[in-house]
Amino acid sequence: MDWLNAIVQGMLLGGLYALFAAGLSLIFGVMRLVNIAHGDFIVLAAFLGLATTTALGVHPFVAALFVIPAMAVIGYALQRGVLNQTLGDDLLPPLLVTFGLSVIIQNALLEVYSADPQKLNAGPLEVTSIPVGGLSVGLLPLLTFGVAVMVIGGLQWMFYHTALGRAFRAVSDNQDIAQLMGLNRRHIFGLAMALALAVTALAGILLGVRTSFDPASGGARLIFGFEAVIIGGLGNLWGTLAGGIILGVAQNIGAQINPGWQLLAGHIAFLVILAVRPTGLFPRMSG
Repeated sequence: MDWLNAIVQGMLLGGLYALFAAGLSLIFGVMRLVNIAHGDFIVLAAFLGLATTTALGVHPFVAALFVIPAMAVIGYALQRGVLNQTLGDDLLPPLLVTFGLSVIIQNALLEVYSADPQKLNAGPLEVTSIPVGGLSVGLLPLLTFGVAVMVIGGLQWMFYHTALGRAFRAVSDNQDIAQLMGLNRRHIFGLAMALALAVTALAGILLGVRTSFDPASGGARLIFGFEAVIIGGLGNLWGTLAGGIILGVAQNIGAQINPGWQLLAGHIAFLVILAVRPTGLFPRMSG
């Protein structure tokens, strides 16, 4: 029963990792941009949630209604004002710029909040559990997993059934032809980053409710997100969910064997899958 519990809890943890990864997968799929600051944006969203709950005295999930549009605006402004200028055949400029953003966000948060760990208070939701076949399943992890499935399903639907999704796919396939067809690629890229950071905001709020965070904790979130994306297959949103689940299950099984092996087991699973399937388990198909 302990092993079954570890697997179930790992699958639910994978939902959070999938939310970490969804924004990364989205912007890589649309503009081939690897955002080194992604983990720090997750932590920034958690701190914005903290600021909102403190100022307004509201529940973190209500605070999300303010944080999600704020992060979307930040994403659009950042893409239009800074990142669009770095995109091109050379991958190095956007990497360097996003690395610089990572350093700036970390130091700004450190200046405002110090290095002390913080946490969002969601009240009884944090400890409520549901008995399922002899297991005790936490309501918060279950809710997080449900949100991850809905977000990824919504993004997938948007990509293939809306005008915005068609625009994303057009600029992803060929920017020059899309431009000739009347699509403003700078605006489309701005919308992609806005959408990615809106998802990131959701991930940040759920992270802040689940565990403590501090200005320096973005790096680990970035690694988990990258691993989930690469395990699932670059640019494949449902693959990202599968990657998150595999990573979460591997970590929990490692922790079941030895509490010190939790992170190591996840990294080993990542390396094994990368060695066997370098393109990930579900690489994005064309069309």
